[in-house]
Amino acid sequence: MKKNWKFAMMALVAGITIFTSCSDSDDPTTDNGSNGNNGTQTDYVLDADITSDTTLESGKEYKLSGGIHVKNGATLTIPAGVTIVAQYDDNVDYILVEQGAKINAQGTASNPIVMTSTKKEPGAWGGIHICGYAHTNAEGGTGKSEIGNSPYGGNNDADNSGVLKYIRLEYTGYAFDEEHEANGVSFYGVGNGTTVEHLQAYKGSDDGFEFFGGSVNVKYMVVTSCSDDSFDWTEGWNGKAQFLVAYQDKESSLGYNCDCLMECDNNGNNNAAAPISHPIIANATLIGNGSDSQGVRLRAGTEVELYNTLIDGKSKPLTVETEGTENALKNGISKLEYVSISGELSSKQNIYTNEFFVAAEGNNTNCKFSWSSQYVGTEEGGKDLSSSDKFFESTNFKGAVKAGNDWTKGWTL
Repeated sequence: MKKNWKFAMMALVAGITIFTSCSDSDDPTTDNGSNGNNGTQTDYVLDADITSDTTLESGKEYKLSGGIHVKNGATLTIPAGVTIVAQYDDNVDYILVEQGAKINAQGTASNPIVMTSTKKEPGAWGGIHICGYAHTNAEGGTGKSEIGNSPYGGNNDADNSGVLKYIRLEYTGYAFDEEHEANGVSFYGVGNGTTVEHLQAYKGSDDGFEFFGGSVNVKYMVVTSCSDDSFDWTEGWNGKAQFLVAYQDKESSLGYNCDCLMECDNNGNNNAAAPISHPIIANATLIGNGSDSQGVRLRAGTEVELYNTLIDGKSKPLTVETEGTENALKNGISKLEYVSISGELSSKQNIYTNEFFVAAEGNNTNCKFSWSSQYVGTEEGGKDLSSSDKFFESTNFKGAVKAGNDWTKGWTL
């Protein structure tokens, strides 16, 4: 029997594990015994909003049908080994964590949480959306999520929306229209009290991970063959990130092209909107699929500190645009250091040029890279950020995945 777990839980104490089982012979989905379970079958279904603390059952497969909102004050707990399968039916399937709600999804390297779809193609479902109370520089200091129309933004950069660990998100990117598309995970004004590490976005039709303002920090993130941008930020995101991988297969094997490895904005409507985007990123490996699109595209007034990074596989591996972005680089507010690229830096405003880039500490152009297992490989030399910021792990190399220490093994595709 297909049960609405939300109503099934109302008779239970909030916060305990929810399970549904069927043994009524009149139930239309009751097994006839062919599965070896003596004529019983269990259906685990997510098809209604979460209004109180709810824990899914470890190791089970849940059917996701429709847009599920975790409401203010509630926590959705997803243990290791849970698989959530979007049904690709008449509903738009996604999970949205509203302001004041939390998600506690903690898989492991050997037993990750997998979120996928019955349709194994990009754009099949809507991914995860998290709305927090941290800042956004959108007009008025607040915004609404592209899917779910949920408010986000505020002044609490330490806001905590929960924990995301060891999660693989497959075939996301559902699009209502050109302006309303879903990423693997969309972070809307998410605060740095939130823990995010070991996530993969696999073959989505929009971005892998996108940050709309906020101060959330992320670590050990993988984007594989998403058709739009692998990583995308806007609206003043100023979090930290370490160990990022973007890898794009060839169009000939995918059947579609891929856009930027990183598309980086402050605010497209007002390049000077405050607070200005200024993430600090270390140890990234970014490998494109040879298309004419840019690799890392810094524009719309964004600032950035990018260290220990390898960029390959794009005809324009590193592009800087707009006066605000280029002036911040030239004046030392932004930094590109220990960055190796397969070509040369392209400057649209001719303010921060390739000559400035080459003169900065540890940078190299026109590099020839050698990779194993698609993206494993590093270069010696790098900036150790750990002495001044404990978020960062100590490194002395460029790149994200060192030979002999492939942290992507076992939980990614």
